[in-house]
Amino acid sequence: MRALALAALIAFVIDQLSKYLVIHGMELWRVRAIDVLPPVLNFRYGENRGINFGLFGDASDASRWVLIGLAVVICAAVLIWAWRQELGFWAQVGAGFLIGGALANVLDRLIYGYVLDFLNMSCCGIENPFVFNLADVFIFGGAIALVFLSPDPKDTPKKGQ
Repeated sequence: MRALALAALIAFVIDQLSKYLVIHGMELWRVRAIDVLPPVLNFRYGENRGINFGLFGDASDASRWVLIGLAVVICAAVLIWAWRQELGFWAQVGAGFLIGGALANVLDRLIYGYVLDFLNMSCCGIENPFVFNLADVFIFGGAIALVFLSPDPKDTPKKGQ
């Protein structure tokens, strides 16, 4: 479980530092767009009040609290599940990344009322209108790691059995 906790802390800190440096330090909130390596990597300021790709972003302020509660419940469920399983090192890291990224986005919702996004990637003549952040990368990577690196429940007994 030490790997999970350390991975969660690393994901949380990297996400929050990146948001601070890019959005506040580089004043992305003011300039709204910085081309880094166009068109592959650009910084575009975004305020995500919904879920993925801004879905349900037009809802009331109560939806913010629902999303915060849902994220915390999911983090707790992943943590309890991981604690009960015999996860290997990399699966623990995946669970930690998922939890750390989700909690970083929760902190944004608590502080700002929305999730700060700034990464925009396009390729091959297709312009991507969406923005995301490093917490989203950690969440996605952690979920993929859990899918592929978690033990098969048919093969592994749970703790206490």
